[in-house]
Amino acid sequence: MSALINDSVIIDSHCHFDFAPFSDNPNQAWVQAQQAGVKAIIIPTVGRSNWHTVAELCQQFSGLYYGLGIHPFFSHQHSVDAVAELAHQLTNAKKAKDDDRCVAVGECGLDFAVADVNRDQQLHWLQAQLQLANEHDLPVILHCRKAFSELVQLLRQQPPKMGGVYHGFSGSYQQATQLIDLGIKIGVGGTITYSRAQKTRATIAKLPLSALLLETDAPDMPVSGYQGQPNRPERLVDIVTVLAEIRGEEYAQVAQATTLTTTELFQIKL
Repeated sequence: MSALINDSVIIDSHCHFDFAPFSDNPNQAWVQAQQAGVKAIIIPTVGRSNWHTVAELCQQFSGLYYGLGIHPFFSHQHSVDAVAELAHQLTNAKKAKDDDRCVAVGECGLDFAVADVNRDQQLHWLQAQLQLANEHDLPVILHCRKAFSELVQLLRQQPPKMGGVYHGFSGSYQQATQLIDLGIKIGVGGTITYSRAQKTRATIAKLPLSALLLETDAPDMPVSGYQGQPNRPERLVDIVTVLAEIRGEEYAQVAQATTLTTTELFQIKL
């Protein structure tokens, strides 16, 4: 790793840092990430099962921030009062000492690829979470599979006034520009490290640098060369390296721009 890379600060805008293997020794995992230049991590929650765990984790380590949400993949684990519980959690987070650590609503969205999907429930809960994000002046962290048109329709009906990020983007240039026009940033992860992902790489290369955020989705979404292993936040370096290469830009330029965009979106101070 070059001195230039070591001197460049980057932010992992989407990392499940409360999951294994990080939960086994979060202090060591955070030290390793920082040594690679990762200055901050945004941890999205999946539902009531980890709202408290993540909030407590972020109080233990400076540089960790989180979102509160109901992930569509896990929506079957929630009862009808889940949105009311989420609203209560968001209100408490704003009142508590960790006010500056709760920086988003999410992970939320639509996942029509799951078996026995309840589309109406997912649509209702996403609409409710978009409303909560606006009520609490927070951006949204969006998940979407097999439901892009439905997601865009909801975003147009209820635009997130503080913006948001579409996590793990692997779509077309047209889809990306639709999101950007709605104030949604594009989450760039390990997909671009695979040469076979030509469509995604070409799309990301054409988009404005100011519209991009970096993410690992660790421990998921492994980068090329680490298949079969849990992904880690320090491998964000590999993603930035490839992103700079396919865009024809310097590593430091990409690091600086994406860090600025991420701090502005989530209103965090490094």
